[in-house]
Amino acid sequence: MSANSIPMGTPKPAGLKQKAIHEFRQYVAISLYLAFFFCAVTTYRMVLLKDFQDAYFNYGAALINALIVGKVILIGEYVRLGRKHEDKALLLSSIYKAFLFGLLVFGFHVVEEVIKRSLHGETLSGAFAEVHFDELADRSLVIFCTFVPLFAFRELRRVLGEERFQQLIFHSGERPQA
Repeated sequence: MSANSIPMGTPKPAGLKQKAIHEFRQYVAISLYLAFFFCAVTTYRMVLLKDFQDAYFNYGAALINALIVGKVILIGEYVRLGRKHEDKALLLSSIYKAFLFGLLVFGFHVVEEVIKRSLHGETLSGAFAEVHFDELADRSLVIFCTFVPLFAFRELRRVLGEERFQQLIFHSGERPQA
């Protein structure tokens, strides 16, 4: 074995770099999609309540929430959440994943609320009792509705392959061959 050869099983640095770039692009795409919907919901809520005083804070919170939920999605995909029904119809697989990832986000929100309340001096049981599950359930319903088209596109991309999907979605003219 020469000094320049790489032992079997060792990942190539270029492969690792490409994987990191791919994961970052996925994170940015998911976060932008979520930011679009979360900002739309924020706008709707502000218009409905006629409360425009904290607009910068509300939009900032929506953007931060999109970044956090985007990371939660990537964590869920990393642990292979929702892969059980990938052999089913795309619609069923998409709804199944939207539901599971919605539950995952719900769980993260519960943990976040308990930690926030614990940091403000409440006991763990008291912090858990103070969590407003109705608000979290309402938020989770919106997230589920946001996730259905997201996972439909992600499932379509999985089935078609990255290159064919991008050609179909982002290029006009001749359709890709099967």
